[in-house]
Amino acid sequence: MAGKKNSAPEWVRRILLLRKRLGLNQSEFAARLNYSAMALSRWESGTHEPTAEAFVQMGNLAEGNDSKWFWTRAGLKSADLSRMFPEGSGVLHKADFPEFEIVGAGSGGKRLKTKAKLVVLPVLAVHAGTHGANGDQVLDLDQADVSEMIAAPALWCPNPASTSCLQVRGSSMSPMIDDGDIVVVDISQNNGKELNGKIIVAWHKKTGLTLSRFLMMKGVQLLESENRDYKPISMGRDRNWRIVGKVLWWIRRSP
Repeated sequence: MAGKKNSAPEWVRRILLLRKRLGLNQSEFAARLNYSAMALSRWESGTHEPTAEAFVQMGNLAEGNDSKWFWTRAGLKSADLSRMFPEGSGVLHKADFPEFEIVGAGSGGKRLKTKAKLVVLPVLAVHAGTHGANGDQVLDLDQADVSEMIAAPALWCPNPASTSCLQVRGSSMSPMIDDGDIVVVDISQNNGKELNGKIIVAWHKKTGLTLSRFLMMKGVQLLESENRDYKPISMGRDRNWRIVGKVLWWIRRSP
């Protein structure tokens, strides 16, 4: 028995200690992370390693060096932490998201001081293609590799545990979203009845992940490109289509 405990991955010990400190059972702790109790059981047994998103959420619940360990395990480098938390390691002692004091810009008059919460989001090594360009064949984003991490305001991420970033391939959504941009996707928002007119990421076994605008036209589900040279795709006639999630916002680098 002792040999098995010593051979367990480090994340097992860290997760068990964090759950014990929070005073939660497996179901309660899994719910805080927006994962299933079965997934948590696999992590604690060492048979499956948590996703990057799960490590980020555990870092948000932990304190001090434990937070830093979980975030680093998710792929966030120490140098990145230093840039995001210039006040030093003291901010990592928060049990929730780190807080920053932001001074509102403006000329003259009274300047408003507010508190802002940041969410650390994984940028997945995954591409969503626009019409005319195939995306990667990844349906379960929780299993995708992480290439880097970015920080964003919590107000922009209503469901942090379900939110990640994808890279865009193709230009048929241009000029709104172009090749090389990064889109932020919430996979918890995948109900077609609530997404009419919204930009989404869908998946098909032949074309992979597809970035498009979702439309409901007389009961027919369509994927429409911003470039009218590409005809809308009907999802209703092909049961291989799946809605992955809603695009919350996107960013691009200046040329």
